[in-house]
Amino acid sequence: MPRTKGDHEARRRDVSEAVWRVLAARGFGGLSLRAVAAELDATTGLLTHYFPTKRDLVKHALDLLEERSAARPRRAAAEGLPAVRAALLDILPITDAAADGNRVWVSSWDAALADPELRGDHARRYGRSRERLRDLVATAQRLGDLPAADPARMAAGAQSFVLGLVVQALFDPAAFPPRYQVELLDDYLSALACPPPVGGGPPTPSRDSR
Repeated sequence: MPRTKGDHEARRRDVSEAVWRVLAARGFGGLSLRAVAAELDATTGLLTHYFPTKRDLVKHALDLLEERSAARPRRAAAEGLPAVRAALLDILPITDAAADGNRVWVSSWDAALADPELRGDHARRYGRSRERLRDLVATAQRLGDLPAADPARMAAGAQSFVLGLVVQALFDPAAFPPRYQVELLDDYLSALACPPPVGGGPPTPSRDSR
């Protein structure tokens, strides 16, 4: 009996789930056609129908990582600085699930850097994240929670800060436990929201502190 389109789509979903399980367990360094085939209890020949080369598999895995990240639950927060804080907290590895996801993300960097096209794809992914953060920053500025400045530049700085904190926490979780990560983020945002006073006067309080 010939396979239907529904059968093909179901099989592709099974393959994607197997790819994700390999990523979660081994990262991109352990991703291979053989590893995915073993996870799926199938032959590597079957997988070549979906991924003719290792590069095709890696590209699919990077797309899958982005899809999984976009679909995960997000913190709810009021507009302004609380929304900026929530978006940055969503990046940090302060839960087991977030730590697992971040380990996969960090392991993806080497695979993406090794291929110019994949590197460009990853750059665009991080660029879209900065754009979303830029819009949140612009709203916080409009509400008076953040000082007037280039929102894109401020978003780039905030993204760079949290990604650096992600790496520190993954390599040394004992030195950067979840509570400490949150404290460092709040310190960063407090400094961002309170620029040095001009003319010696006291700094203008943010909307949250009034």
